[in-house]
Amino acid sequence: MKARLEAFLAARVLTSGDDWADSIGRAVSMQAAADDVVRAVVQQARQNGATWQVIGDALGVSRQAAFQRYGKPIDPRTGEPMNTTPLPGVAELAASVIEDLASGQWARVTGQFDPTMRDGLSEDALAAAWAQIVGLSGAFEGHGEPEVTRAGDLTITNTPLALEAGDYTVRIAFRDDRTIAGLHILERRTS
Repeated sequence: MKARLEAFLAARVLTSGDDWADSIGRAVSMQAAADDVVRAVVQQARQNGATWQVIGDALGVSRQAAFQRYGKPIDPRTGEPMNTTPLPGVAELAASVIEDLASGQWARVTGQFDPTMRDGLSEDALAAAWAQIVGLSGAFEGHGEPEVTRAGDLTITNTPLALEAGDYTVRIAFRDDRTIAGLHILERRTS
């Protein structure tokens, strides 16, 4: 049955000609339609009492990942649905902050802090924290692609960071005005 369904779906997008752009466009449209169906089924499951654990298990992800993708959190301060759309361009913004850290551009990093961060972490303290990380794990080698999520009023990035002898995650919380509300360098645990 599954093989017949896959053959049917493939026949709807594959072409014998050279119009691959059209075939790809049809495949993307089918994917978007399938995503809409999954979203509707998840909504119906929630309305009928399914837990996020059950939904996450069915999707092959954690209950938190399922909630973050399909949930509709309500702001406890207002009772209104929360904005769940991450800040546009935040992955590039996080990468820029990490590159500034690695190149010792402390003033550029602290210049992006919101007032609370500015009051709590000086350029000298930031430099000392980075020096401690380098002292433990060696020189900066590079960073990976950030994972981006929206949590309440903040967009949070978690970016893998590689040093010579250690792996870390740089967690940066950005406000909608693109200022930094939190900056953490966390040791990555390997299992």
